[in-house]
Amino acid sequence: MEDLFGENGRASEWLDTAIEMIMLYAPKVVLAIVTLLVGMWLINRLVSLMDKKLHAKDPSLSKFLCGLASIILKILLLISVASMIGIATTSFVAIIGAAGLAVGLALQGSLANFAGGVLILIFKPFKVGDTIEAQGFLGAVDEINILYTIINTFDNRRIIVPNGSLSNASLVNVSYYDTRRCDMTFGIGYGDDIDKAKSIIKRCLDEDDRVLKDPEPRIAVGSLGDNSVNFIVRPWTKTDDLWPVYWDMHEKIKKAFDVEGITIPFPQRDVHVYQHNANSAE
Repeated sequence: MEDLFGENGRASEWLDTAIEMIMLYAPKVVLAIVTLLVGMWLINRLVSLMDKKLHAKDPSLSKFLCGLASIILKILLLISVASMIGIATTSFVAIIGAAGLAVGLALQGSLANFAGGVLILIFKPFKVGDTIEAQGFLGAVDEINILYTIINTFDNRRIIVPNGSLSNASLVNVSYYDTRRCDMTFGIGYGDDIDKAKSIIKRCLDEDDRVLKDPEPRIAVGSLGDNSVNFIVRPWTKTDDLWPVYWDMHEKIKKAFDVEGITIPFPQRDVHVYQHNANSAE
């Protein structure tokens, strides 16, 4: 009988302790869960509003800041929820700090990319929509993320370039200015009329509305080659018209030269054949 009452007594104590713990922590757990759910909803809502406000002004900065703000706010929310349950936040923060140090040492390259992304967004060597040439690729910038920049090439390839490489290496922002100079070279034969060829090139440029009048196109003899007299042709165009003008002008000037009897020479080589007489050698 005593063993029975003793076991019942211990069971009663355990039940009372469990009920006491439930009464003590259940409200905190429920409140923490509600806080977590509401907090996540508010963070997502805030980040969404932030993205709408910033996207119109600077799409590149919008994606970067919204991603960074979302990570920071969610970490703060988790620390607050842990504090509500009763977890000591000081030790929790210390653990996060130690883990952050270890992760930082293990991910030095990623941190360099993060710092590179910050530098790109501060100094703005390029922005979303610009055409750049970097790391051996030429294309339009589609996204600038926290760690990587995404470039879409003109042959429809998607290139992901680390921000650390972009911030520490030379790059060419092709679309930074509204106008560009279109550099071309045309060769004519040594027997052709230089002034006539020059007037034909000028006429072809004047007939194309995409060629800007100011600055005035430059046409001059650039060099006397092995087989041709080479003209340098330097018209100015809008940046978007550069390559269409370049391609069209080569075809147009070639056809104009053919009509006017101006030759475009091709490399030639004279071969002299000597016959060796074996009898003379004796």
